[in-house]
Amino acid sequence: MTATTLRVGNFSGFYGDRFDALREMLTGGEVDVLTGDYLAELTMLILARDRLKDPSGGYARTFLRQLEDTLGLAHERGVRIVTNAGGLNPAGLADAVRALAARLGLPVRVAHVEGDDLTARYPGSLAAHAYLGGFGIAACLREGADIVVTGRVTDAALVTGPAAAHFGWTPADHDRLAGAVVAGHVLECGAQATGGNYAFFGEHPRGDLRRPGFPLAEVHADGSSVITKHPGTGGFVDVGTVTAQLLYETGGARYAGPDVTARLDTVRLTQDGPDRVRVEGVRGEAPPPTLKVGLNRLGGFRNEVVFVLTGLGIEAKADLVKEQMGEALAKSPPAEIRWELVRTDRPDAPTQETASALLRLVVRDPSQEKAGRVLGAAAVELALASCPGFHVMAPPGKGSPYGVFEDVYVPQGDVDHVAVLHDGRRAPVDAPHDTAVLDDVPEPELPDPPTEGPTTRAPLGLLAGARSGDKGGNANVGVWVRSDDAWRWLAHELTVERFRTLIPEARELPVTRHVLPRLRALNFVVEGILGEGVAAQARFDPQAKALGEWLRSRHLDIPEALL
Repeated sequence: MTATTLRVGNFSGFYGDRFDALREMLTGGEVDVLTGDYLAELTMLILARDRLKDPSGGYARTFLRQLEDTLGLAHERGVRIVTNAGGLNPAGLADAVRALAARLGLPVRVAHVEGDDLTARYPGSLAAHAYLGGFGIAACLREGADIVVTGRVTDAALVTGPAAAHFGWTPADHDRLAGAVVAGHVLECGAQATGGNYAFFGEHPRGDLRRPGFPLAEVHADGSSVITKHPGTGGFVDVGTVTAQLLYETGGARYAGPDVTARLDTVRLTQDGPDRVRVEGVRGEAPPPTLKVGLNRLGGFRNEVVFVLTGLGIEAKADLVKEQMGEALAKSPPAEIRWELVRTDRPDAPTQETASALLRLVVRDPSQEKAGRVLGAAAVELALASCPGFHVMAPPGKGSPYGVFEDVYVPQGDVDHVAVLHDGRRAPVDAPHDTAVLDDVPEPELPDPPTEGPTTRAPLGLLAGARSGDKGGNANVGVWVRSDDAWRWLAHELTVERFRTLIPEARELPVTRHVLPRLRALNFVVEGILGEGVAAQARFDPQAKALGEWLRSRHLDIPEALL
């Protein structure tokens, strides 16, 4: 008989996450399946460069080292493990896990999923991988796999696959699959669902957040779930932490994936006890007819130098350095030159460091010579011939290669999604029969505006939480509040125009506002603010991780009744 609840935990939110988390999740409480998410846009580029050096590589070696200490424990407790640590070489990692199990004398059945690698179709790319869904994972589990290794699947597929296998869901079970997608999206970034990177962290005991536990979802047969964590672990789970993660790296009300499109505007979150948040009401729709493919390629070479400007006349010193460097670089100019003056200085500062500002110069060029030696010579030659107090944080290096990420889309049927079972059999996974072109939902009705009253000029963050992140060259900023009265104010106050005023970098860029009333949330998507993606490092915060916190620090006229 199928159990009515499947307990799915997470032990990794990125390549480099807490090494001991796998053991912590195995020993901290009851769990049926553990998932590890290692892949991001930047990670795929890193793994592609690893594979250039060693064709047998291309996967997250950290996972293999974690298993050395925990594989026996997982086998003893009957916990299955599903991970995308296979990266660019899931078959290679699956073989390495089998070799480890044999060395440890454990009868572990290992399967993997392949078909995402489309690099051969895109000449000039280092890695081109389609985002697959969860039914390849489900096929492996249904045939008895203890460990399933994948390449580029959607992060939520690590949960939808086990849930579909456990409950017998089919591709037509859109509402159930959508519920699992929401649970998977909440789990995918590990401790971000248990208080990590949380806007209102100061409202909870500091000791609680020194080492947040990792989240787990109690998934039910109807697709609803409860987000929680093991008893006694750090951090906390409440409606706020789940809302924050739910908004992370999303766009509008339709959250599309290869198996289903989840309607984020239908999600209901309720506190179900200490460290327990119930997720229900999620509606699903047929997935889009295309799959997203992430392309990573080398964009050229990048270099930077940071000039330290101290004391009086910071602006004049910056102008002099810019003029001198401009003349020197004009002899062999790089393709792109970008300056940024960061005013970290204070008047009458008690330390030299707090009396100093940072002038940052970034150059990019297809030629390593122009990005490296040319820049280095120009900067070093100013050592005794520039503004008073001249020095740099470090001399420029040789110039390092940078990557460029972009999305393309292919028909679902053009990708050979295959589950390679633990006994070597190959099980093709059919593309979904029902699909629907992705359209924006109609803008929902806004609540009535609040009654007018006295206001106070204050930071937005006194009232609203935020979380931001990257998708290629775009950034999203999710903003939410915790009361109906605050929602009436936020929905009318934080328009696209107001957002552009508060975030000047967005003034000339396309900005779209999405309204999610059930979450009391607004989600802003800013196109192009990250240039060609995180690997290109186009701005100070290349993944827009702190864009939301910058927004929260900006001042508005807030009704005194809400503060």
